[in-house]
Amino acid sequence: MSRWDPLLDLQAHDTSLDQLQHRRRNLPQRAELEEVMAALAKVEAGAADATAQRQALARDQQRLEDEIGSLTEKAAQHDKTLYSGTVGNPRELQAMQDEIAALKRRISQLEDQELELMEEMEPIDAELATAAAAGQELDQRAEALRARIAEAEVAIDAEAAQVREERGQLAAGIDATLLAEYDQLRAQAGGIAVARLVGSSCGGCHLSLSAVEIDRIKKLPPDEPVHCEECGRLLAR
Repeated sequence: MSRWDPLLDLQAHDTSLDQLQHRRRNLPQRAELEEVMAALAKVEAGAADATAQRQALARDQQRLEDEIGSLTEKAAQHDKTLYSGTVGNPRELQAMQDEIAALKRRISQLEDQELELMEEMEPIDAELATAAAAGQELDQRAEALRARIAEAEVAIDAEAAQVREERGQLAAGIDATLLAEYDQLRAQAGGIAVARLVGSSCGGCHLSLSAVEIDRIKKLPPDEPVHCEECGRLLAR
């Protein structure tokens, strides 16, 4: 076993950890959950608008009902007075009858307006019922997706813990100076600090080294650290 084999094994474990982290961040269920939440937000926004419209109509309806109630009570009082015998003047009686008739016409008009408002409410109520059903379905889908995400995270975290444990054992057997250089290069080179020299190509950046550099490397002791002249990574050979 060469000096570089443990380092290559360490690199393989670190690459696995990076891949696991990427997988955890980019679970397909996360994108699906975002879509579901966006759809839910749209449904809730529509329901909020419909609710505001219905509340405005309900206020108008309440106003009409209050006015109808007031006029009905006033007409009933006039009617009671009319037949109480306390008013004997024919003109006054006729005026009271005319007022009662006017009140009843006004009540009829207000009741027609209230009916129109109720008819306006019907499609809004249907829209709210549809939105409620859609929201409930989306909530259930979101809950199921969160459960699947949590389950996937547990599995990935368990795998990552195993890889980290193996990595720790590998790192313990590597020279501290070499390990420090490896960690520094990993941070600078996108996570890949060491790669094999395959022929005249770097396994990290996949570029060919110059013939002069290859000739120089061949003359070095096998354990001598060598860096790719293109990307700066350690080259295992």
